[in-house]
Amino acid sequence: MRRWLGISLVVAVTGVTVAALWVTQRDPRLVAVTAAPTRVMGTSCTLTAVVPLRRQEAARRAMHEAETVLRRTEAHMSTHLERSELSRLNAAGAGAIVHLSADTMAVLEAARRLHGETEGAFDATCRPLVELWRDAGRAGRLPEPPALLQARGRSRWDLFELRQDGVVKRTAGARVDLGGIAKGWGIDRAIEELERAGVRGALVEVGGDLRVVGTRPDRSPWSVDVRHPFAEGVVATLRLTNGAVATSGNYARFVTIDGRRYSHIVDPRSGWPAESTPSVTVVAPDALTADAWATALSVLGPWGLARLERRVDIHAMLVTGTPESCAVHTTVGFANLLSAPPRLGCLQAR
Repeated sequence: MRRWLGISLVVAVTGVTVAALWVTQRDPRLVAVTAAPTRVMGTSCTLTAVVPLRRQEAARRAMHEAETVLRRTEAHMSTHLERSELSRLNAAGAGAIVHLSADTMAVLEAARRLHGETEGAFDATCRPLVELWRDAGRAGRLPEPPALLQARGRSRWDLFELRQDGVVKRTAGARVDLGGIAKGWGIDRAIEELERAGVRGALVEVGGDLRVVGTRPDRSPWSVDVRHPFAEGVVATLRLTNGAVATSGNYARFVTIDGRRYSHIVDPRSGWPAESTPSVTVVAPDALTADAWATALSVLGPWGLARLERRVDIHAMLVTGTPESCAVHTTVGFANLLSAPPRLGCLQAR
């Protein structure tokens, strides 16, 4: 599953490097108030609110609340923080109820639902497999078959009983990793804080994953550049007024064992790293959904697009193959979001 860091999107908001809080005027009646809080979920963050001139202070207060929501999400759901709620759950023994906040319970419920929707390709319970391959990368050798089998046996939803106020594990070795969905949850809650302030438009971006509402100050759509998976530069630019974008890929995060690269994204069904899809970009109504499906499609590959044929609200682009021989696969609606066809030099497969 993916972790907190996302690296595949560049957001064109103001045309300058984000360094601190500033106000950029694009329209006599509207301004974009932007902030870049540091070390949010261990990565970069941009918050932008488009408001009338007289609402600048209200926008700043709303952005402070949005940042607070993001940091609270990390404090509750990060596996990197020893005192987080998720770390307490993972360290708990069998049979003991671990009381969790309403937010963490809601994300666990969503993760379990998306496990079914993606036919097991998105599985937040595969933390034992993630840890196994992390250790294998450090040791420089493949996991032993018995260890792989054991980790797969501990990566199952039926080992967790989700109650109204907490979770009970049926075995101590069962663990969860919400890195592929919690960031999206936090982004969605941050957007809600900005909308409560009456913004005309807003953007929340964390580590490359983002959600936008409304428009920029000049009333144009938000522009989102998708990074090229095999080279420097951009492969496509999305135009959005309402929606979320998330990416996943194996081109920047991997482990090397015996001279071969293995993706950080683990296929929960086989226990092995997913290798077929170097780059996935998903557009969905909310960041949680986009986040989870970006991971799922990295596992499922192009045939996973068939799962989205009835979902008119989710669009995706996959790049498969190698720099020498690659192909672009998209849902039918994805092309409607692009300012121009993808610039990859690949075969347009769909």
